[in-house]
Amino acid sequence: MYCLKNNINTVNEIMDKYDLPNEDKTKLWGIIYPIFTHEEFQRRMNALEFAHHADISLGYHILSDAVVTYLIAKKKKLPEENLEIAVTIAMFHDLYEIPWQNSGIIKSRMTNRHGFTHPIEGAINASVWYPMYFENEKKSEIIIDGIIHHMYPFPVRALDETPAELNNEQKFKKLEPTIKNLIISSSMRSKIGHISLCRSKYQEGRIMSTADKYVSIFKDLKSLEAQKACITGINKNLDSYKRIRK
Repeated sequence: MYCLKNNINTVNEIMDKYDLPNEDKTKLWGIIYPIFTHEEFQRRMNALEFAHHADISLGYHILSDAVVTYLIAKKKKLPEENLEIAVTIAMFHDLYEIPWQNSGIIKSRMTNRHGFTHPIEGAINASVWYPMYFENEKKSEIIIDGIIHHMYPFPVRALDETPAELNNEQKFKKLEPTIKNLIISSSMRSKIGHISLCRSKYQEGRIMSTADKYVSIFKDLKSLEAQKACITGINKNLDSYKRIRK
């Protein structure tokens, strides 16, 4: 179970952490609230269920990215609509299917592991849980391309003829064809072997990617075990953290 009130307090704490003025807090809340209050997003606010970087909850990380994305977009004087799209990409970028640290899941290919495939899972889940954001094809393309390539210069799995072993494969198969094709075509840009290595085509996605690097490197990944987990998927400190929290 989750406590929406406590999680709202967490969002306000993150905004305070980055010194957002009240006017900007109100504007940012207006963008993120419909996404934040979804039950699947609320699940990801729980660090015991979805520990993302070290013991930081996935939701906390996503919200931090959203705040920093907002600040960068505002500094670059993006028009209101484009700023909203950039923040939306931030709110969607890591909505992968299952927790990845210590998951025990073995994939047949290195390029099918979490680091390579989670942006695709995020794009799939975002389109399933938030269909109202994907009603306009051009806006959908910008959001999806931003999600798919947010890890650049780390590559993403190309959805070619080989199985990608996505954890939400069944959802992907049921997607409306236009959305499915946007995800596939984005993942195939600058394809090398079974991976795509390129940044987002759009400024909104590139801004969000920059925000993600800043939050991940300078705020989240403070321990050696957390850094090693990004490569191995194993975080020995996490089980101890969970026992303490329980």
